[in-house]
Amino acid sequence: MADVLEDYQIYPGPNPHFKRMQEILRDHPQVKDLFGPYRVTALFTLALVAIQLVVAVYASRLSWWLMLPIAYLVGATINHALFVVIHECTHSLVFKSSAGNRLCAMFANFPIFFPSAMGFFYFHMLHHSHQGQYDFDADLANKREARFIGANPAKKIVVLFFYGLVQAFAHTHRLRKTGLFSAWFFLNIFLQFGFLAGFYYLFGIWPLVYFAISTVFALGLHPLGGRWIQEHYVLQGGTQETYSYYGPLNRFCFNMGYHNEHHDFMKIPWVNLPKVKAAAPEYYDSLISYQSWTWVLWKFIFDGKVTFFNRITRPSTAS
Repeated sequence: MADVLEDYQIYPGPNPHFKRMQEILRDHPQVKDLFGPYRVTALFTLALVAIQLVVAVYASRLSWWLMLPIAYLVGATINHALFVVIHECTHSLVFKSSAGNRLCAMFANFPIFFPSAMGFFYFHMLHHSHQGQYDFDADLANKREARFIGANPAKKIVVLFFYGLVQAFAHTHRLRKTGLFSAWFFLNIFLQFGFLAGFYYLFGIWPLVYFAISTVFALGLHPLGGRWIQEHYVLQGGTQETYSYYGPLNRFCFNMGYHNEHHDFMKIPWVNLPKVKAAAPEYYDSLISYQSWTWVLWKFIFDGKVTFFNRITRPSTAS
């Protein structure tokens, strides 16, 4: 990719994850033992939500110049982890029942401020089933947006700062969606606003401000936010679609950096993803991976040849 891309490059090949999954299961059938929900995640969720609520009340009583760094260092870290819990629930990796996973996701949603759990359920599964297809994958930037931002570092910084909101509101409206507005979707909104109203009644507006700021930081210009770029952006050339991160910050986000392993085996919970790599190193050690999310962000922002078009896309299967 020597030149700056001005549109997505379409590759006709199949999604690589299904083929690799079949090959690994053929060569390492013991990987099947790693499948299934991990209910301990629910206890982590309870602890994270409780801690975030306490920190929100405490931080809201401080001056704004003290609350902001707490939101960046503590609040963003917790809310990012809670987003990963929602992701685990989306793949039915916390409880066996669909209802149990959805309720757990909505509980994890409380400190995130925005009622996003059930929307994520819908759009994230489209991302897996239609990876790299412009009509279905909300992880891809809109073409007008990508052309406007180009390789300009300042514009990249602004977009990355608000990246969670950009994905939620700017990327999803173009998609061919039919099943978003379910009863669960509206229940998520009802419970979320009920929680926020109750917290406002008890503690005032500033804890809610803390929740919202923490979420913007968690999904934006933050070391943990580097994973949004790490997962699928092509920073070093080639046609590899998905990338893993094996650095120390995995400890703070339920191994979310093991992204190739996750796409290969969507029914393996976070606690077992490192075991997939350990069981089949010949399939993963040869792939490009990262040890620093900060480096990924720096590379994406300041490399003049990298834009939001640096993705592997494939023809749409829309009729």
